Amino acid sequence: MPLDRLVLILVIVIAAAGATVWLGALLVTAGMVPYGWLTLIPVGLVAYLLWRVVSDRLSEKGGYDRIEK
Repeated sequence: MPLDRLVLILVIVIAAAGATVWLGALLVTAGMVPYGWLTLIPVGLVAYLLWRVVSDRLSEKGGYDRIEK
């Protein structure tokens, strides 16, 4: 396995772990603060937007660079 692929996998795993801890802390805080659940609306919208961008890029057959190979 090339070194750059290994580093990419490690960065993705660390980022996913950090996002999980952050989301868990956000959920706990939102439950403790009055009207704290309202903070989850922007987080949900950003997550939905991110999901749409990633799924669109994965389903794009020609790619975004439009370079002929």
